[in-house]
Parts: sequence; structure tokens; C-alpha cells
Amino acid sequence: MAPREVVGDAPGEALGGGSARSRWWRRKEWWARREKLSVAGGILVRVLSAVLDLVLPQACAGCGAKGARCCPGCLAELVGAPARRLPEPVPSGMPDCWSAAPYDGAVRKAIVAYKEHGAVALAGVLAEAAAFTVVRAITGIGATSWADRPFAVVPVPSARRTRRHRGHDPVGRLAVLVTGQLRAYGMRAETWTGLSQSRRVADQAGLSSAERSSNLAGSLQVPEAAKVPPAACALLLDDIVTTGATLVEATRALRSAGVRVPLAVTVAATRRRS
Repeated sequence: MAPREVVGDAPGEALGGGSARSRWWRRKEWWARREKLSVAGGILVRVLSAVLDLVLPQACAGCGAKGARCCPGCLAELVGAPARRLPEPVPSGMPDCWSAAPYDGAVRKAIVAYKEHGAVALAGVLAEAAAFTVVRAITGIGATSWADRPFAVVPVPSARRTRRHRGHDPVGRLAVLVTGQLRAYGMRAETWTGLSQSRRVADQAGLSSAERSSNLAGSLQVPEAAKVPPAACALLLDDIVTTGATLVEATRALRSAGVRVPLAVTVAATRRRS
């Protein structure tokens, strides 16, 4: 009797007999099921979070106080100190970089809640903080040479597997909202999602500045199939700047496609120094 074919809990476990080709197809089917479960799980978490926000009393993501998802005190912490915050040392190829606030305290808690725990109700206040930072940056550096003209708001893309796990695209959502705010201020901004990943990268957590730069080098691109950018100038948008390696790689990819990048804006900046 032929051995029973069983697809196990991991690739290579209890795959049974059969030809190498059939075993390969079973492994492929296992990974496909795993990807579907990951996507479904991420979406389910986001949906449940949104439903709970509607039916349960809300609390501030920054301090836990009952009421709005971002209380007045935490909102003041988020928007009260927009400034140029470049990593130290500043990596080669880094554009000018401003952030709304340091990445600690209530600001850190709000960003983590938004990104990792599906608190999408925070997108509005985070986008307002980023848009206000853009205005302050342009005012502070006197960037009328490009800010009075059309420019693209370009979100730094997350890895596809990360988006699947989270069930949403945090920075992409912020880019759309920030663009809307800037247009309300009279600026000729337009969201452009022209950047994409060209290869997988390792998890950045725990890596030094040099290791992050090496890990990200050549990882982003503007694909040939991408739509033509709406302007020759781009504002880069990300949630956090740490060593600057991600912004440098995004800037390199955009400049390679003929797009100027005079400014990057993030919601927060870490205090990391190496």
C-alpha cells in the first residue's frame, strides 16, 4: 500500500511519499495556506479593533485617560515641538529631515498603537502632526523654491509581509491624509506611491547604523511599471527616523528615477546615536 500523504504543520514535516515534484507542490500549498492565514489574521485584528473602538469606552493611547483616543495633553506632546531632527552621525545621502516629536512617552505609545495594534482612529492626529511639521519645516528653511510648485508626497513602503501581518499600511494611510491637509493649506501636494521593495530585507531591530545601511542598500526602487510621478520634486514621509538608513535608501531610489528629494518628514525621531 502506498504511504499516506499528509501535509504537516511545517514544510518538510510528514510530507509523505511521492515524487520530488509532488512534495514540492505540497510545500508550495502549505506556504500558500500560511500566507492566507497571516493575511486573514491581520485583517481580523484590525476589524475587531475598529469594532471595539465603537462599542467600548475609549481611552487615550498615550496615557490611558478615558475619553478621546488622543487626549489634549498627549496631543500637545505630539504637535508641540516640530523640529529638524537628523540622526547622529548624519549618513551620506540623507535629505533634510524634520519630525513632529521625539519617539518616547505618549508619542511612542500612540505610534505603536496605530501601527501594531490597529488603532486606525489615531491616523488623523498623527497625520495632522506630520502635516504641521511639513509647514514648519518649509517655513524654517525658506523652501519656497519647491514648495510653491507641485510636489509628490511619497510614503516609505513597508515590506509586503509586514503589511499583511498588520492588516493595513500605516504610512500609506498617513500619506493620503497628510496630502489632504497640505492641500487644505493651499499647497499643491499629491500622494504618489511610486516606491516599492525590490528585495527582502532582514528585520532592522537591533542592527547598528552600518548594518542597517548594508541591509537596506538597493532594497527600494521605482519600478518601470510605476505611474509617472506627479512632480519632479518629492517630500518623503515615514513614521519614525532612527539611523536614517531607510530615508537614505528611499532618497537614492527616487533620485535614480530623476525625482528630487529636498525634505523628509516623520512623525517621530529616536534619540539613537549609533
